[in-house]
Amino acid sequence: MDVTICTFTSNQYRESKNRTVADISDEVIMQHVKDGNLAEMSVLFERYHLRLYNFFLKLTRNKEISQDLTQNLFYRMIKYKNSYKNQLSVKSWMYQMARNLHIDYCKEEKRREELFLKSDSYPVDITDDNSGFQEEDYEKLEKAFSALSLDQKEIIVLSRYQGLKYEEISTIVNQTVPSIKVAMHRAIKQLRGIYFKQI
Repeated sequence: MDVTICTFTSNQYRESKNRTVADISDEVIMQHVKDGNLAEMSVLFERYHLRLYNFFLKLTRNKEISQDLTQNLFYRMIKYKNSYKNQLSVKSWMYQMARNLHIDYCKEEKRREELFLKSDSYPVDITDDNSGFQEEDYEKLEKAFSALSLDQKEIIVLSRYQGLKYEEISTIVNQTVPSIKVAMHRAIKQLRGIYFKQI
């Protein structure tokens, strides 16, 4: 029986530990959470809370509701940690839960139509530099976006705003990749049509 003994100086150990926290995959962290180390969820929170907040903000157009939904999502992830299956990426699982949480919110509030047809007060999300575009361009785009169906908005937000791949989106919305591509094409085509009618 071979036994390997590793010795570390205290500085080497600290550097290695600090380096590996950022390098640990989401799936490994989620497995630790499933094993009862709930403090590890804070790493996932730091990695994803802004993206998820922006996801909810694009769908609800309300900062406070988006903050609440983001917080509730992480509570739900802890509560249903055992529903995470290793064959699914943590990101896909998170967005699937976020999508379901948003649907639950819409059902509870009975405000689906009001939330997506109202276009007068759309808050700006936390994103990259916006140079090169006029404010009225954004207003036109937001007005066109608000005219899309819930499913079309959801696919655009997941793909264009959240940067998810079609394979991840297909897992989240439980559709095939080709149907996601077709839906994305149609949603973008309709968005362009609505946007350019305003010009």
